[in-house]
Amino acid sequence: MKRDVDSPTFSGPFALGTVSAPGRDPFPALVVPGDRVMDLRAALGAPELTVRTLLEGWDDVLPRLRTLAADTAGDRLPLDGLRVHAPVEPRQVFQSGANYRQHVIDLAVAHRSPDDPRTVEEARVEFAEVMDRRAAEDLPYVFIGLPSAITGPYDDVLLPAWAAQPDWELELVAVIAKPAHRVSVEEALEYVVGYTIANDLTDRATVFRQDMPGIGTDWLHSKNAPGFTPLGPWIVPAESIADPGDLRITLKLNGETMQDESTKDMIFGVARLVSYISQTARLLPGDLVLTGSPAGNGMHWGRLLRDGDVMEGSIAGLGTQRTRCTAETAS
Repeated sequence: MKRDVDSPTFSGPFALGTVSAPGRDPFPALVVPGDRVMDLRAALGAPELTVRTLLEGWDDVLPRLRTLAADTAGDRLPLDGLRVHAPVEPRQVFQSGANYRQHVIDLAVAHRSPDDPRTVEEARVEFAEVMDRRAAEDLPYVFIGLPSAITGPYDDVLLPAWAAQPDWELELVAVIAKPAHRVSVEEALEYVVGYTIANDLTDRATVFRQDMPGIGTDWLHSKNAPGFTPLGPWIVPAESIADPGDLRITLKLNGETMQDESTKDMIFGVARLVSYISQTARLLPGDLVLTGSPAGNGMHWGRLLRDGDVMEGSIAGLGTQRTRCTAETAS
C-alpha cells in the first residue's frame, strides 16, 4: 500500500523509477520535478520494457530520456496516487562490508568479548590501526545478497520473530549499466548508470555462527529475510551526481537522527568496489553494488528495531525512503 510518498527531491532533471497505479502492473517511469512521472513503455513504444531492460540499452536511450524530461508538453501522470516500487529488479546484489572507518570501529568495540582486557579507548585505537592497514593493502570486503530481500522504499518491513537484534544500515548504492568484467579502477565508473538508496537491515544476533565460531559470518541468515533491503525510491543518473564520494547520508528513527555522515568516510570508493568485484564476477545491467553503511547503527546507540518503528533514510541528491517496522507474531 502506498503511504507517505515524498515529493521527488533529487539532483538533475530526471530520475528513473518503477511505479504502479491501482489495478495496473508496475511500469518503468521517468520521474521529473513537480511530482510527475511518465510511463516509459508508452513514451518509448516498448510495452514489455522494465527499468532493467532499459539499462541494457542505456547509451542509446539516455539522449531520448533527456529529451522526454525537457518536453513539458509530454504525457505525465501525478505521482500522488501511485505506488512506488523498488526502482529495479537486479540479477545480482553485491554488498560491501566494513567499508566505513568509524562504523567498523564502533561495531568492533560493541562486539568485543566480555573478558576483553582492553579499555574501550585502547580497543578503538587498535581497530583504527586495522582499518588503516586495510586501506593501505587495498583489500575491500564484499559478499553476496539476495534479490528476494529487496522491497519498495515505502513498504512495511517485517521483523522476523527469530531476529533478536534487527538493525538498520543506510547505504549508497551504485547501479550497473553494462556488463563489466575485469575493469580497472580508472574505467569502473563508466559502468555505473546511477545511484540509489538501500537500507541493508541486519540481525546482529545471527551475524556470527555461535555453533561454529570458526566458520565466521552468516550473511544469509542475518541479512536476507524477505523485505530486509528497502531500495529506492529512484535511480538518479550518474551524470547528475557530481561526486559519489561526497554525499550526506542521514537516517532518522521515529524522527530522531541516528546516522548523519558523509560518504567521504568510505575506505574504498565506488570505483574501487566496482573494479574489485569485477575481477571475480561479471557485473550485469541493473546489478547493485551496496557500498557499506556509516556510523550510527543501532548497536552503537544500544537501541535496535522494534514493532512500530519508522525509519526515514535520505542521501543528498537521491531522495528519501520511509519504512515502518512490523513485528512477526511468533508461531
